[in-house]
Amino acid sequence: MIKIFIVDDSAIVRTAITDLVQKEADIQLLGTAQDPIFAMDKFHKMGWPDVIILDIEMPRMDGLTFLKKIMATRPTPVIICSSVAQKGSKNAIEAMSLGAVEVLGKPEYQVKNFFEDVHNQFVYAIRAAAKSKLKNISTAKSSFLSNIEEKLNADSVLPSINRTAPHANADRYIAIGSSTGGVQTLEVILTKLPINTLPIIIAQHMPAGFTDSFAKRLDTICQVSVKEAANGDRLQRGFVYIAPGDLHTMVKRIGGSYILEVKDGPKVSRHKPSVDVLFRSCSNEGAKNCTAFILTGMGDDGAKGMKELHDKGAATYAQDERSCIVYGMPKEAVLLGGVDKSVSPIQIIELIKKLN
Repeated sequence: MIKIFIVDDSAIVRTAITDLVQKEADIQLLGTAQDPIFAMDKFHKMGWPDVIILDIEMPRMDGLTFLKKIMATRPTPVIICSSVAQKGSKNAIEAMSLGAVEVLGKPEYQVKNFFEDVHNQFVYAIRAAAKSKLKNISTAKSSFLSNIEEKLNADSVLPSINRTAPHANADRYIAIGSSTGGVQTLEVILTKLPINTLPIIIAQHMPAGFTDSFAKRLDTICQVSVKEAANGDRLQRGFVYIAPGDLHTMVKRIGGSYILEVKDGPKVSRHKPSVDVLFRSCSNEGAKNCTAFILTGMGDDGAKGMKELHDKGAATYAQDERSCIVYGMPKEAVLLGGVDKSVSPIQIIELIKKLN
């Protein structure tokens, strides 16, 4: 049983989330509070939750300050449920850098309808957050996956092409996929890379409205330039491209260079952006020009795509179990036989530097 606690100053939001989780047999609502000070008092009286659902902007104490206190005294999986407005998304990304494991956007209006629409996504996030405190995840598929939306593969967006030879005149590049815990891991890696690094494309599971703030935050702390990917972007050294939320990002070769194709489509492996879609595009467009990494995250998005890349000659790496916040996506890629080697974030940094 996953015990959750909701901290949000909006009674409407607290009620909407309460109604949502009460339908789930494996999730127990421990309590709610309108601000962090009330929450801490209830924690001491009712017991500590397994997962905290946290707003950012609240009276008396804001969510970021509360998060810092939690992570300093009793680290607990935290889901940020924040406004997608510019200030809200910026603060949510900072919260993930501080240790929050998931971020979900919420509208300012029609909140109840919103939570009804994203029921499966929200419940999946709670279960992913609960897993994040564990070092091992069972290889058996959890029973809760059966009632989540239909799971499509990359064929629904991009067919596979049997092309294995490298493009001698095309630039090399790096593709990375990540999910739960990925924000912290990516920050560790990207801040250590030199300015002349090969172009990097990243598919990080994150809602629309947050990826631009994520890219802008990274851009201020990295030597490399970081931007949200846009349709038609040409891959350039020294640039990192973050796949936009709620869209798929793909690599396409044009002559002797690569460009990005960003477009809508169905969710693949339950995600958009999907790592499987990114990796499929890389395998179609000269796999041997690509070096791929799959990082921490729940589920199996990217595992099949990495196997395709591996089989076509790409160098493929998975984050090792010891350093993962959730050893799900990397584990599935390893089990499929699509990984050359499992490595730590420090080793990933060194591998990327050597590619330069």
